[in-house]
Amino acid sequence: KSQGQKVRETNATMVSATTAILQRRTTYLGRRFLLTFLALDSSSELSCIPIAHCYAPSSHRRIGRPHHLTALRSTSSAATGVDNVISLTSPVAVQHDAAVKVPPNKIFSPAAEWHKDRRRQMLKKYGDQIGPLERDSSSHTLALSLLFLSNASLFTLSALSGKLHPFQVALLALFPGSIFSLWTLQILHDLLHGSLLKKRQQKFMGIKRKNLQDSLLFWGSMPSAFGYYLYLKYGHLSHHKSLGDAQSSSLKQLFESDKKEFEDGDVLFVAHRMKLKGEVGPRFKFGEKVITMSISKTGFNAWKEGHPIRNAIAFAASFMYERFMLMINDLVVAITGRNYFFPNKPQQFHDECAKYCRCAVAVRVLLWMLAGWKSVLFLYLSETLWSIPPHPACAMFVTNHGSNIDSDSGDCIPSSSTYAGKWYSLLTLGTNYHCEHHDFPTIPLHRLGELRKIAPEFYPKGSMDNVFGIMRKVFAKPDFYACMDANI
Repeated sequence: KSQGQKVRETNATMVSATTAILQRRTTYLGRRFLLTFLALDSSSELSCIPIAHCYAPSSHRRIGRPHHLTALRSTSSAATGVDNVISLTSPVAVQHDAAVKVPPNKIFSPAAEWHKDRRRQMLKKYGDQIGPLERDSSSHTLALSLLFLSNASLFTLSALSGKLHPFQVALLALFPGSIFSLWTLQILHDLLHGSLLKKRQQKFMGIKRKNLQDSLLFWGSMPSAFGYYLYLKYGHLSHHKSLGDAQSSSLKQLFESDKKEFEDGDVLFVAHRMKLKGEVGPRFKFGEKVITMSISKTGFNAWKEGHPIRNAIAFAASFMYERFMLMINDLVVAITGRNYFFPNKPQQFHDECAKYCRCAVAVRVLLWMLAGWKSVLFLYLSETLWSIPPHPACAMFVTNHGSNIDSDSGDCIPSSSTYAGKWYSLLTLGTNYHCEHHDFPTIPLHRLGELRKIAPEFYPKGSMDNVFGIMRKVFAKPDFYACMDANI
């Protein structure tokens, strides 16, 4: 037989064997996670597939490659003995275009591979303890209750702000408004990764899981001044596989991409405070002239090494000004039905932007009619103040993906957590466990802290981080984003 015939017959045998295994082991993957399409041709290349998280193996199974599905082993002479590993991300928002072929070794950035390797090691050693956290734990009752509390409180406090002095509105937004806004982001983030709703349940009050998740993500993002919906829907899952990638983390690439999803949505935030590679965007054409206008880059260019106060002021100014312009842009998108900052993205992206902006703007108009302009001021400050100094939550926000150097190995560490005690974890609702989250994205927000107890050698010890010292260090000397300029 020819080599091609042998390859096709071997592939067909492996597909049949894999199908039989999946039928017997539906509890391992979960029926709703079987969204994967593997296409093997005679050269054994793998098509790029939608990204969706899978469960960890049951504790009684031997763990080989425990954190991802392993693609069928290639039998061609050029690839014999090489495992093509494809990771699966959340089932909640599977948006990737499967038609675009990507070489298997190019799917993940070095920083993402770093997390995959840590996950593999931890599951190999502690799979019997970590596996159940991934398979069964969810933040269902807790998170849904807090999401309702946060959004109801934001709406109520926004309506009450009309009777207050602007200075009082700012204080109310600082606390508790900023905390409720951060909680909303974290809970919706949990929903996106499939860890909010009960993982083994397919319907809730007769509503299909996917439909409920989409509705919660959409309506749970309101009330807001600019909101978290579009970032979560189009920019966060891709961040998990592309963080620190020099090509994906270019501002020009982000704004000029023709893909529906952002290559790495976090670049929109880190550009204000971290070094990036690549060209700058967005660019606008006026006649024959092309003008680059980047608020984040302009603010970052004002930084001066060794001057943390100056740099913190520059960061706060550029960040808050950009967020104000996002509010204006929402109104433009609501009217025109198009987001002009991303001209090359497909129509589906613009339609979704328009739908969200029209609903979000309608809620803001309602609040304005009830309480005047100060109601929108309250929402705007609530969504921005927790991200900038001196707010304590800023410490974990500005350090989650730096370029720290491991004192023992000398390697660059692309993700970090902030351990400042139980009250800080409550204040941030577990957002401070950022390295843990990238290691195990489907473990819910209230269980992430358990990883340090289960696998203590993988995480720093102690809970005495000085949040103000952290901010001073970050703003004194900016890092590259997620080890972008270092070997991991």
